Amino acid sequence: MTVHSNSPAVRWGQCGKRTSLVEPGILAAGIVVAALGLHSGFSFAAESAGAPAMAPVAAPPGGEYKLDKSHASLILRASHMGFSTYTTRFSRFDSELTFDPKNLPASKLVTTIDASSFEMDAAPQMCLDIMKGPQMLDSAKYAQITFKSERVRMTGSKTMEITGTLTLHGVTRPMVLSATYNGGYAGMPQMDPNARVGFSAHGSLKRSDFGMTFGVPAPGTTMGVGDLVEFSIEAEFTGAALPAPAAGAHE
Repeated sequence: MTVHSNSPAVRWGQCGKRTSLVEPGILAAGIVVAALGLHSGFSFAAESAGAPAMAPVAAPPGGEYKLDKSHASLILRASHMGFSTYTTRFSRFDSELTFDPKNLPASKLVTTIDASSFEMDAAPQMCLDIMKGPQMLDSAKYAQITFKSERVRMTGSKTMEITGTLTLHGVTRPMVLSATYNGGYAGMPQMDPNARVGFSAHGSLKRSDFGMTFGVPAPGTTMGVGDLVEFSIEAEFTGAALPAPAAGAHE
């Protein structure tokens, strides 16, 4: 693809502009946030120091699990004209997990992503309009991005390859994720009474495979936004609640 001087593709340089972190207001806010974070961490440690040791927790049960959206992220990275690897994200997505702790390959996953929730830090509106518009995601026409697992193959005691199909921009293609089961538990009374499990995953795709070729660098150049998109996922899922304690258990 040849990029001409009057082509919108040459504007990709503007999409990488970021607000300087040394601007006084932002720096001051960062210091306050950091101080509050340290204070809360020290307070928690001080409160925990005198608390009794936490009782052992049971292993998570099998069954249906829902994504805990407060403990989940979907991060994307792509080359920005070869000058940097630009980081973006989707902020709204959901997953349903059928979890089998005794036979992880039997587990199943369905994930849906709101295409309009694509976000870029400090991006000009022009860049967001391009990313969400007909030239790229076309989120008005293709509102959802969907991944459905078809097979899980263990590559280690807790690592696996998840093979499935990804539907993006109206195109469905095979997709393989590399994932790690980080563990879980059946729950903790009062603090977290539902079962919880956690996974980390990563993968990559070529956006041109899904019909999104706008801004892809011409062969032999890096002038544009890279065709290869790498993504990483952190996700916790919650399941069934802990059984109610037996009558007289605390007497």
